[in-house]
Amino acid sequence: MSESSVFQPKRDEGTTNGVTGHALPGERGSRQQAEHSSSSTDYFRTSTSRIGMKAGMLLRNLLPWLAGAIFLTLWQLRFFHVLLSLEDYQLPVPSAIAISIRDNAEMLFRYAIYSGTEMLGGFLIGSLLGALAAMGASLFANSGRAAVTVLSALNAVPIVALAPIMNNWFGDGIWSRIAVVSVITMAAMAVSLFKGLTSIQPQYEELLSSLAASRKQFFWKLRMPHALPSLFAGLKINMSTSIIGAIVGEFFIASQGLGYLLSDQIRLANMPLAWSCIVIAAILGIVLYETVVLAEKRLLHWSPLHTEAK
Repeated sequence: MSESSVFQPKRDEGTTNGVTGHALPGERGSRQQAEHSSSSTDYFRTSTSRIGMKAGMLLRNLLPWLAGAIFLTLWQLRFFHVLLSLEDYQLPVPSAIAISIRDNAEMLFRYAIYSGTEMLGGFLIGSLLGALAAMGASLFANSGRAAVTVLSALNAVPIVALAPIMNNWFGDGIWSRIAVVSVITMAAMAVSLFKGLTSIQPQYEELLSSLAASRKQFFWKLRMPHALPSLFAGLKINMSTSIIGAIVGEFFIASQGLGYLLSDQIRLANMPLAWSCIVIAAILGIVLYETVVLAEKRLLHWSPLHTEAK
């Protein structure tokens, strides 16, 4: 083999790669330009993706407000009056309700505080009693399940039947409505929390048993943290139910409160003020419900449900 043939590949390689594999200036510039173009494309795609995600989140946040604005606009333009064949005295328009709220703001505020006290008082007492009942029942699996089943039967009792009984027992003061709310919220909390306390995967129980955990440690280290999402689910249900219980309870023997004012104004055919009571009760319920939701997000940030929501 001749020397020229041996060294020919080296010369060819040098022609392509420069000296011993180094790129030529023109090739190096082309490669840098390609890398810069690729990085610019990736940055553009990432920026576009982030902008799209932010736009989607903004749209999801604005969509409920937009739907509410459309609903109120159609209501103000009497679309529902035409659709349901209603007169203005049967369904006041939002502007008339707003004027009524402005003219009766002091009385509505005072009655809202009274009804809110009934809601919160019954909510706290009923939720606490239901939680204690669920904790006690979880310590005795079979008999506890039967007790919670019996307790859940309280949800089947109509509020309109329960309210007169509580008025008879506790008089016509505020405690009768607190008692109504307590009864209807106790059962929901007991059922929800008991399910969270008892639906634990066997491997977790076996792990703590292998570590010789006491019954007290088993409850506070495993059962209670596992049941916190169920606890807040019961609290959210109870917050919505307590509003209904307080308002309906005031339909009977009561001298103040949003429910009392609502039933009184319906009898007097003063529908703007009656609808003002409904609006104030709805706002009060939304504020209290969102308070529970905010507390849940702060305390259960580790929950898989909130992690997936993010």
